[in-house]
Amino acid sequence: MADVVNYGTNTIPRWGWHLSLSVGIVPAAVIIVGAALIPDTPNSLVLCGKADEARASLRRIRGPAADVDAELNDIIQAAEEDRRYESGALRRLGRREYRPHLVMAVALTVFFELTGVTMVSLFTPLLFYTVGFTNQKAILGSIITDIVSLTSIAAAALAVDRYGRRSLFFVGGVVMVVSMVAMAWIFGAQLGTISGMPRGYAAAVVVLVCVYTVGFGVSWGPLSWVVTSEMFPLEVRSSALGLIGGLLSFAQAQSFVEMLCRFMYGTFAYYAGWVVVMTVFVAVFLPEMKGVRIESIGAVWAQHWYWKRFVKPVPAPAKQSDGPA
Repeated sequence: MADVVNYGTNTIPRWGWHLSLSVGIVPAAVIIVGAALIPDTPNSLVLCGKADEARASLRRIRGPAADVDAELNDIIQAAEEDRRYESGALRRLGRREYRPHLVMAVALTVFFELTGVTMVSLFTPLLFYTVGFTNQKAILGSIITDIVSLTSIAAAALAVDRYGRRSLFFVGGVVMVVSMVAMAWIFGAQLGTISGMPRGYAAAVVVLVCVYTVGFGVSWGPLSWVVTSEMFPLEVRSSALGLIGGLLSFAQAQSFVEMLCRFMYGTFAYYAGWVVVMTVFVAVFLPEMKGVRIESIGAVWAQHWYWKRFVKPVPAPAKQSDGPA
């Protein structure tokens, strides 16, 4: 939306930038109203002692004909465990059994900042201007990448529970590396030539930025937040998520222009190298969490080939009787 407004106000002399800034009130108001309408989750309702409302919420999620009693009982047991360890959650995060969760959450957060998304999201008009576009066309190119980003994130939302988190991380990583390497080659071969970058190469940069955006939109864009929010057991989840935040965004926003001026095409190779590292890391160390409920997440870590040495196996719940024969 910001790029669309900038595209329209860029040609308005004197007061166009005033309009561009003031329109930001609209999405802020939508977010505030939308936040007030977000319903409580079954887990939060159980923690507040509202079991009947939690059952109704589960039926809305699973369908009116679904048998949600078993899932509700699991949530209640997890909530009781959470209350038993209500104090000292931050201290418990340092224990050995929570070390895999903490390491993976910090790694995903840092890797998210090293995908190069800061370069694409904040400096797309600058990139397009660098390859020879006018200011207006550079903003138009940024609008195109915004549409591609929204479309790819929507596709990821539809595919994440069908194909799994690890598969999307891998596919997105490969797409991002290929597009970054291709951009590094184009910038290294064509940027700074006497005649300027040919139109065909400039168009290729736009296409490659869109390809990179697709790769990021189906993987690290949404999944770094999804996986980080679902990997912690309930007894430490709220405290752990309060510690995880963006660590490098400010530094990269301040340093990217300097990197592009000094390293030029090497900037793209730098981010491509990091994407290779993080894709391998996810493939080796991230357990698949597709279809796993939050209250059962401990068993996933206990079965992982490496993390099982830290996490104790979770005892299987007792089978509930179906009633008299």
